[in-house]
Amino acid sequence: MPRALVTGIAGQTGSYLAENLVRRGVETHGVVRDESPRDVDLPDLVQLHVADLTDADAMRRLVLEVRPDVVVNLAAISSVAASWQAPAETAVVNGSSVAHLLGSVAELNADGVRCAFVQASSAEMFGEAAVSPQDESTPLAPVNPYGASKAYAHLLVGAYRAAGVPASSVVLYNHESPRRPEAFVTRKITAAAARISRGEQDELVLGNLATRRDWGWAPDYAEALALVAFADEPGDYVVGTGESHTIGEFVEAAFRRAGIPSSEGLVRSDPAFFRPVDASELRADSSKIRRELGWSPTRSFDEVVAAMVDADL
Repeated sequence: MPRALVTGIAGQTGSYLAENLVRRGVETHGVVRDESPRDVDLPDLVQLHVADLTDADAMRRLVLEVRPDVVVNLAAISSVAASWQAPAETAVVNGSSVAHLLGSVAELNADGVRCAFVQASSAEMFGEAAVSPQDESTPLAPVNPYGASKAYAHLLVGAYRAAGVPASSVVLYNHESPRRPEAFVTRKITAAAARISRGEQDELVLGNLATRRDWGWAPDYAEALALVAFADEPGDYVVGTGESHTIGEFVEAAFRRAGIPSSEGLVRSDPAFFRPVDASELRADSSKIRRELGWSPTRSFDEVVAAMVDADL
């Protein structure tokens, strides 16, 4: 039975990946920060290990103890806004910790145990990209601390792969579900639509409504991670739907699903919620993973929004 070690397993994508791996018959181990970590329920078969990703020695001991066939790193400070507030911590969690993990995986491989590594990279690495859509060859040009930290880790993966470690990066575009915390704009929108429809909230205040993103269904992105984790050859893969929509369009789709005919007078844009610098559009060209590994999204933009609103209702 193959064995996987997943960091960040208690988050949105980690929980879907855990379910995916268990269905595949993979012995699944997860790294959590404390004894009662579960924002979502994880399969009973998942074996949890309490460890701090920034504790290099503890993580090395865990990797050498579990001796997995693959390590999937999803743990991160995943909020762009939070990365502006804590840039140094973001650099350590999202960057230096990946360096330590890769070193432990390299040590296992040097001992004759083939252990692959999969890094959850982010489209935020592309920043204000000169081309759209973006693919694996698009230059990295991050415009926030989160994107910069992810770019460092992404480049490290490439360096270790060149040195013979079977290391891959999966460049994930925005992926959503009812498990997305409300601190993220998409869940903030769907939760507000549900509350406004019930008369529990008067208005929704957001930042830049013109920002465009490629939004997909989180379980599809967990499937992409699983496909890459057990692929014959390592590599980098961009994962997204290939469509982009504005935050304003997300709002309108959510309000329609909640039975609100129009958002007029219910939504306003406040400069206080604008990011210092923000990419205007991020849209994926996922031709490589579609061609090589047979991946494709299963839900449309409207279906993703509907699933989130229905859960909040």
